[in-house]
Amino acid sequence: MEPNVFVVVAIGIASLFLLWVIFYFIPVGLWFTALLSGVRISLLQLVFMRWRKVPPQIIVRSMISATKAGLTVDRDSFEAHYLAGGNVVSVVNALISADKANMDLDFKVATAIDLAGRDVLEAVQMSVNPKVIDTPPVTAVAKDGIQLIAKARVTVRANIKQLVGGAGEETVLARVGEGVVSSIGSADSHKSVLENPDSISRVVLEKGLDSGTAFEILSIDIADIDIGKNIGAVLQMDQANADKNIAQAKAEEKRAMAVAQEQVMKAKAQEARAKVIEAEVEIPLAMAEAFRSGNLGIMDYYKFKNIQADTVMRESIADSDSMGAKRKDTPSGKDTSK
Repeated sequence: MEPNVFVVVAIGIASLFLLWVIFYFIPVGLWFTALLSGVRISLLQLVFMRWRKVPPQIIVRSMISATKAGLTVDRDSFEAHYLAGGNVVSVVNALISADKANMDLDFKVATAIDLAGRDVLEAVQMSVNPKVIDTPPVTAVAKDGIQLIAKARVTVRANIKQLVGGAGEETVLARVGEGVVSSIGSADSHKSVLENPDSISRVVLEKGLDSGTAFEILSIDIADIDIGKNIGAVLQMDQANADKNIAQAKAEEKRAMAVAQEQVMKAKAQEARAKVIEAEVEIPLAMAEAFRSGNLGIMDYYKFKNIQADTVMRESIADSDSMGAKRKDTPSGKDTSK
């Protein structure tokens, strides 16, 4: 009895395994669901999908969704898109959403957008429901030198035709920021910008900033404008400080040159004084030599000394007269020499 039980159990397990293999490669339940939903697909095609490493559930359920939405679908196209690395479910949902919104979106464009790395369903939703993008604070300076800090809100809608190869949100934000800076910079006064912030939006919209991007700009609204620094005054102060430093440097250069010239003159004066002292030292030697040679007598020497004393006395008298004249020319008009 025991061998017979063992054989029965083994046969049962083998039967279950064989049944699982059959239902795995031949998904009868999925085929029956597709048949009830109006999708014509054979069991042999489902088996071939298994062999091609394509999950039948994704393809069949996508075909069912498209058929129920009234779209004409092609199984081979779905399989090819899946094998190319695309998201079949996202493409089908995008096609259904576009059809309900009366948008012109065919299967090839949707698969191209999906394979380009963009979310095609999100793009369709953004085309129906525009998206608002907040720009970072943009700093600009008006012609009067006042700095303004502006924040803008950009309402964009996805441009389905330019999603493949079109620029993204970063490019749109950069262009809007550039337009805001240009608009504020061309204003004569910051007060005019504060009074009419819509002028910035109007000027920016006229530039056609959405050219070559994956979006269509619907509106640009200035959310906030703050007053920053007085850049003109800061620049003038910096220029004044720079001019002052340059003037101080030039004055210091002239002073250094004057000091150098003074040092040179002092050196020359000391050199001349040394030569005079050297010459004065030679005078007694010359006089002694003149006495020895008989060219100078004792009486001649005394005459020379008398003339020298008379010269010194005259110089002292002249100095005393000049000092008396200066005392008489004081502001009080009185003679202060007594």
